[in-house]
Amino acid sequence: MSGSGQYSAFSDVAIVDAVRTPWVDLGGALAPVSPIDLGIKVGREVLARASIQADQVDSVLAGSMAQASFDAYLLPRHIGLYSGVAHSVPALGVQRICATGFELLRQAALHMGEGGQMALCVAAESMSRNPIAAYTHRNGFSLGAAVQFKDFLWEALYDPAPAMDMIATADNLARRHGLSREAVDRYALLSHERALQSQVSGKWTEEIVPVSSERFALEGYQPRGIELPRGVEVVAQDSHPRATHLAALSRLRAIHANGVQTAGNSCAVVDGAAAALVGRASQSTRPVLAHLLASAVTGVAPEFMCIGPAPAIRLLLQRSGLALRDIGRLEINEAQAAQVLAVAQTLELDHERLNCLGGSLGLGHPLAATGLRLVMTLARQLRDAGLRYGIAAACVGGGQGMALLIENPRYACSAV
Repeated sequence: MSGSGQYSAFSDVAIVDAVRTPWVDLGGALAPVSPIDLGIKVGREVLARASIQADQVDSVLAGSMAQASFDAYLLPRHIGLYSGVAHSVPALGVQRICATGFELLRQAALHMGEGGQMALCVAAESMSRNPIAAYTHRNGFSLGAAVQFKDFLWEALYDPAPAMDMIATADNLARRHGLSREAVDRYALLSHERALQSQVSGKWTEEIVPVSSERFALEGYQPRGIELPRGVEVVAQDSHPRATHLAALSRLRAIHANGVQTAGNSCAVVDGAAAALVGRASQSTRPVLAHLLASAVTGVAPEFMCIGPAPAIRLLLQRSGLALRDIGRLEINEAQAAQVLAVAQTLELDHERLNCLGGSLGLGHPLAATGLRLVMTLARQLRDAGLRYGIAAACVGGGQGMALLIENPRYACSAV
């Protein structure tokens, strides 16, 4: 794990504000809703909460992994237009799998460095609307040939290069780092307990915008909107946090023979969207959520994909001139419990600063949107605890890791 990779330092870049929808379990109340409309919802909401007029936005950056609607190509453009952004402002689709939310912020920071003033960053994911798809039947079906429709949601987790799925890469780490099934389940229990306690104590309330059925009008164009299932008036909180105990987790069957990962110690599959406004810290007329200081992206072997956050965090610290002891809180995406434990072991990181409010094991992981959620959660923890620096990181399918360094705006903002 050398210092190779891509590092970027940013100056005068602020995350002005950020919000998200509730994360709702696969097939739940958000299942009928297009990710575009979830994205419009949070795009409008973050502008309203920040008291920013949409005509101040000069860049729209949006991401979503699966093509979950027939108009998926238009996701970035429609999110911008129906959020009220001017026709003249371009929109860009961004994709870095589980680090898409981070990449949105990185691209926004680069835009600020090129003279930009305000970027609207939106990530939306409908895991429920992942299609049952076929890529080989455009010319019809030959007599006796295999019919090749498959579940995109499941098949997309498989990497044909090492010939294994993402869960198997976490099992690889468990074997390499000597992680027992009990240790992995105990970490999962901690994450579930923290997520539930955070929900009960209202830790998520500030970042969540309730979702109800509504219409999004755009003068001169067809309306869009959200239509929740019959009998559901509003979705106001995450649906996955729940009480569990070690005995229940230990009874679950491992997904792979001789593996440690189960449905209980892997991230929950959920739908949701998140949005952030990125602008210039020096030009903000209101308190901002965080200063964005730097990013790092690295590659790792695909069969050990889940270790990606470790070299990304090391590169981020090395190039920023900081040590791990300087970082008050870390949010590392919990794709798999063994993955988080392996990263923590590699970095010699204590759990008192890591995912303190719970993570994707207890909340869920709507692929593109998770990075934005990690950053907004991290920023509010720094603010509430009076801590200066925080790092958010994630592993990325195919063998990458990405990390962002943010700063509590109470402290002087200086480029690092």
